Amino acid sequence: MAYGVKIAKGDAYKRAAAKRRHIRIRKKVSGTPARPRLVVTRSNRHMVAQVVDDLAGHTLASASSLDTSIRGGDGDKSAQAKQVGALVAERAKAAGIEAVVFDRGGNKYAGRIAALADAAREAGLKF
Repeated sequence: MAYGVKIAKGDAYKRAAAKRRHIRIRKKVSGTPARPRLVVTRSNRHMVAQVVDDLAGHTLASASSLDTSIRGGDGDKSAQAKQVGALVAERAKAAGIEAVVFDRGGNKYAGRIAALADAAREAGLKF
């Protein structure tokens, strides 16, 4: 006899769906020294972006909405995401990184995730 799995409702269902998307993405996306992975982590209040070399297991550059240059700034969360994208691109360029692979972390490519990616592209980072 087969047993059914109870599907969660509400926020738990959304978190489970995001986890499934993240696992599906990470099967295909991996960072190398030539083209590291730009990881985006989104919470309800903040954004974190890291440039990671998966083969060495090192973070090469990072930026967050908790940085002193961004924290407490004017604008909504999308404006802060744009600032994080520009800052991580600037730091990656300073580390000698020209191109990255984008890992949206299971989040849908819309809103703050898209704003961060567009700002990083405008700052000169190639996806």
